[in-house]
Amino acid sequence: MRSDSIKKGVEKAPHRSLLKAAGLTDSEIKKPFIAVVNSWNEIVPGHIHLDKLAEGVKAGIRSAGGVPFEFNTIGICDGLAMGHEGMKYSLPSREAIEDSIELMVQAHQLDAMVLIPTCDKIVPGHLMAAGRLDIPTIVVTGGPMLPGFSDDKNRDLVSVFEGIGEFRNGKISEEEFHLIETLSCGGAGSCAGLFTANTMACLTEALGLCLPGCATAHAVDAKKIRYAKESGERIVEMVHENLTPSKIISPESIENSIKIDMAIGGSTNTTLHLPAIAKEFGMELPLELFDELSKTTPHLVSLRPGGEDLMLDFDRAGGVQAIIKQLEPLLDMDAKTVTGKTVKENLKQLIIANPKTNQRVISSLENPVHAEGGIAILKGTLAPEGAVVKQSAVSDKILVHTGKAKVYNSEEDAMKGIMDGKIQENDVVVIRYEGPKGGPGMREMLSPTSAIAGLGLIDSVSLITDGRFSGGTRGPCIGHVCPEAIDGGPIALVKTGDEIEINIPKRILNLNISEEELESRKKSLTHPPKKEIKGYLSRYQRFAGPANKGGVFD
Repeated sequence: MRSDSIKKGVEKAPHRSLLKAAGLTDSEIKKPFIAVVNSWNEIVPGHIHLDKLAEGVKAGIRSAGGVPFEFNTIGICDGLAMGHEGMKYSLPSREAIEDSIELMVQAHQLDAMVLIPTCDKIVPGHLMAAGRLDIPTIVVTGGPMLPGFSDDKNRDLVSVFEGIGEFRNGKISEEEFHLIETLSCGGAGSCAGLFTANTMACLTEALGLCLPGCATAHAVDAKKIRYAKESGERIVEMVHENLTPSKIISPESIENSIKIDMAIGGSTNTTLHLPAIAKEFGMELPLELFDELSKTTPHLVSLRPGGEDLMLDFDRAGGVQAIIKQLEPLLDMDAKTVTGKTVKENLKQLIIANPKTNQRVISSLENPVHAEGGIAILKGTLAPEGAVVKQSAVSDKILVHTGKAKVYNSEEDAMKGIMDGKIQENDVVVIRYEGPKGGPGMREMLSPTSAIAGLGLIDSVSLITDGRFSGGTRGPCIGHVCPEAIDGGPIALVKTGDEIEINIPKRILNLNISEEELESRKKSLTHPPKKEIKGYLSRYQRFAGPANKGGVFD
């Protein structure tokens, strides 16, 4: 065992003495040492219950003959960070989380890890650490929160963001708005739709790194505690089997996860996180692969924000395993998982126990929600290296759109323009200098997109940014434009009034000006003055790579 390096032999007596100071007995010191990596804190709703899950994990580890050691990572709530300077810290936290796990596990030479994350950047950070460290690892994602309910409607966090525009536009009263604010978020767990956190949980299951069914089990559901205990038991077996993540993650399992992502209509942020995870496993995941697989993988569930069903409906319909069942002809069913069994073997066991799935929620390959998957990669003169859109959340009315640009050099400026009534039907809102380096931090733009939706313009106004959009975004919102503005990409050259052409079915994103004009603007380009950047963001800005390569550190 790895941990022998801190506990075995005469020369390790000082180490054993320190372990005994922490309360360990001689018999415990001989057992496998398991890291319980918990991102619990008291401010993120997705994480406030993880202390209870950790207790379940530790109980499972002990019952199977291991010794758990719990420690914490940071965790940022994208909802609380949204719409201000705090969002610049969200994506950069991913690498900090990964680094902190490496530091703790390597310094103490722990034998294995149970990872307990929930929310947007925390799950990817944990998965990246699994690839970097490559010791036996299993993940217990924290689970979705229950949906809220007001005015005879299911609600979630996006209901509140969109309520701002509805209230400002006089569509709802102050009392109705207050009820939406108070009743939309139902307690512990990740926000109730298929936003980034729940998408990444589903992809963790698709990759084979958590127990089947874990991803959609809700935060307050007793079965989540059972998954925690079973995962604790299983990790000890994995130590004895030497089943490490590199024996599970392969090009085939990565492709499986992308196909499942396309079928569920997941967040566009997966085009940042999956390449970053693949990199830690020694693989390159080009942006173009998402588009290639999207064209051949149908969209099978219509979950919020693109549809009306919630994660609760998806879980009751069989969750990720039910999607795998539908996609079986398209997947590599021999891919290995943390159970020690293949995807096919896991599915066989689960389907025997649950022979029916909810056909209203999950469509078949023969009769999908959409013929193509959830994400499309656009290219053209405005995005030579690519841009990303969640096409499954775009109305058919605006899949093709040509309009005049309204250009803003920050999210705050764009939000002011929207709320001041400066945006009209058929406009194309361009928000730039929000990329990984330009932001820095590549902020999500849920506030502007939700305001547009609340104002009733979601089917007539497009948004384009070198930043990114929340998994809760719906409508023609195109992010990750590369190269970003700070690197002199064409998005830096757009002027208000320019014509922009968007054709999602044909994967086109063009700035319709002449090559001569484009070259002239390049020569005279001056970037807007930026605020002085200190601390972690300054370091992040120096090392962050482009969005089309996952935004990982160069």
